[in-house]
Amino acid sequence: MRIVIAEDSVLLRAGLERLLAAAGHEIVASVEDATGLLDAVSRHEVDLAIVDVRMPPTFTDEGIRAAVLIRAQNPDVALLVLSQYVEERYASELIADSGGALGYVLKDRVADVEEFLRVVRAVGDGGTALDPEVVQQILVRSRRRSIREDLSPRESEVLQLMAEGRSNAAIAERLHVSAGSVEKHISSLFAKLGLPPVDGENRRVMAVLRHLESEDR
Repeated sequence: MRIVIAEDSVLLRAGLERLLAAAGHEIVASVEDATGLLDAVSRHEVDLAIVDVRMPPTFTDEGIRAAVLIRAQNPDVALLVLSQYVEERYASELIADSGGALGYVLKDRVADVEEFLRVVRAVGDGGTALDPEVVQQILVRSRRRSIREDLSPRESEVLQLMAEGRSNAAIAERLHVSAGSVEKHISSLFAKLGLPPVDGENRRVMAVLRHLESEDR
């Protein structure tokens, strides 16, 4: 993939460059702020943008605002957002408004090289990969009855693993059940979430978004 990295930490940015290059990806630009990110996306043909939430000059929400702008102007660019902490409001807003490939992970996960590269591949392939802690903190913020209450405990587990971008086989392995059992749980939660088969629509992504849209922001 052709990747642009936007990260103000020189050491982390250099580490990401080497890690992704070693995995066979092309780093078309590596920048330290949101302005540089937006310029790189406009100047280069980019498949994936890896974006830090907080960047210069105020280190508040420059990165996430740039990600939202990229999604509006360049919807074909996959987004992988990195955050030091769980930013529930920013995460839920971007996720709920997202119609394309999206990942949202905590920076601590980058230390697990194999897992981080799995997330990069999943998002680059058009999927959604949300950090388990991000999903959990968004879910616990609900102050009203949510769609999740209609799901069984096992269906809820499957939904969270789907949010992490895991395949049916990976979900089956994690839950120690058969692939057929996972397929049945997914079919059931699709029905409960009101997601009938639709050509060209990724129901796995829509299931996650449908649930998150029911949460208070």
